[in-house]
Amino acid sequence: MRLTVLGKSPSWQDAGGACSGYLVEERDTAVVVDCGNGVFSKLRRFRDYTAVDAVIISHLHADHFLDLVPFAYALTYAPRQQPVAVDRWPGTDAPARPRLLAPRGATETFRRVVGAWGNEDLIENAFEIEEYSADAKPTIGPLAFTFQPVPHFTETFAICVKSTNGAGKLAFGADTRPTVDLVEFAQGADLLLIEGTLPRPERSGQRGHLTPREAGEHGKAAAVRRIVITHISDELDVLWARAEAEDAFGGPVEIAREGAIYQV
Repeated sequence: MRLTVLGKSPSWQDAGGACSGYLVEERDTAVVVDCGNGVFSKLRRFRDYTAVDAVIISHLHADHFLDLVPFAYALTYAPRQQPVAVDRWPGTDAPARPRLLAPRGATETFRRVVGAWGNEDLIENAFEIEEYSADAKPTIGPLAFTFQPVPHFTETFAICVKSTNGAGKLAFGADTRPTVDLVEFAQGADLLLIEGTLPRPERSGQRGHLTPREAGEHGKAAAVRRIVITHISDELDVLWARAEAEDAFGGPVEIAREGAIYQV
């Protein structure tokens, strides 16, 4: 199983970067986990978008799903997706239509967003939408997915993926405040992809994110083999963030960068 970081920014993009987005592949199967702003163009560097089997969205915040819009436009209007020959493309009666797994209420949210300027059914026509709940256990090719609710500002799910061929365990924490639920869900993972958004805890009100140190603490409590810190801005010093996380984890920690590839 291979993980490629497409975007690792928080809710505002790094210079030239992209928000949350990750490509998980095993053999010919490809799944995009989260599709935030800027992710679609990054995806095209690594995978033909018509060869993506599914997209899974962790929660319905814009920085985790907004690039479903250009993705849907491509699936709708790209020359290769047309029923007749266009330029070098021969035409097809079976255009690509990937599965799109997203939390409950996703279809209504997508309609509201896209309907602000165009056809509200753009995304649902381009993808096969499946609204999932916490007990869903979808299988996509050799990849098996499970979900765990984590505390954020809206319904949010951490995502675990295992290979049905017996390979490793990858856990993605999505966006969350400190929680034992993520520790238990990620227990023993070969790789924990976990956010480290904040330089310090939120100033006031409900918490919704982790610091790099808290990310390291979660990894240590979950006894994971490797940690990759993501959802972190280029305005935070990488050496500081890594040192904070490593001190809490008790071992080496990596800070996600776009294009980084991890074997799990």
